[in-house]
Amino acid sequence: MILSKSLVVSLALLLAAPVQAAGNAAAGEKKSAACLGCHGPSGNSLNPSWPKLAGQGAGYIAKQLAEFKSGARKDPIMAGQAAALSTQDMADLAVYYSKQTISPASADKSKLTLGQNVYRGGIKEKGVAACIGCHGPTGAGNPAAKFPALSSQQSVYMVKTMKDFRAGVRSNDPSKMMRDIAKRMSDEEIEAVASYIAGLH
Repeated sequence: MILSKSLVVSLALLLAAPVQAAGNAAAGEKKSAACLGCHGPSGNSLNPSWPKLAGQGAGYIAKQLAEFKSGARKDPIMAGQAAALSTQDMADLAVYYSKQTISPASADKSKLTLGQNVYRGGIKEKGVAACIGCHGPTGAGNPAAKFPALSSQQSVYMVKTMKDFRAGVRSNDPSKMMRDIAKRMSDEEIEAVASYIAGLH
């Protein structure tokens, strides 16, 4: 049988592509003991400065862990935690946390209207896209695109994240999407949408 040149190239690329490890939730639960101090029981952090991992997309978690390890995402605590993790460890932790139930949070009523307007409609005059486009009407995210779930996330953590994107301190967003959005937003707008996200469920 004679294969066309394009088919041979396609097969070679397919065979050379990295294979993502399949995660094991039970193994991930055991490995999560090291994460408990910051991310809390079942991935529900008690400290508002640290993110909740419960219910987050497995692909997104695995990507963040890999980028903490590689240095593409910078954080001194997480860099140390991720340094010893294998690809399998990351996959196991990601699947475990994705299967947990996030604890509900609530929005600050004084920020609700502005936060909802930004999340659902963006800020047209500033060229800020609506959050709903990537993160969904209920904040469930888009697992296939590795866009994170935001529903019930810690608002303090979300404010820090948005300000880090705005300042370029965090730069592991695809095509600078979040950096381009955050740099057009004021502190008031960031704080309002972060509060709205906390109450979105």
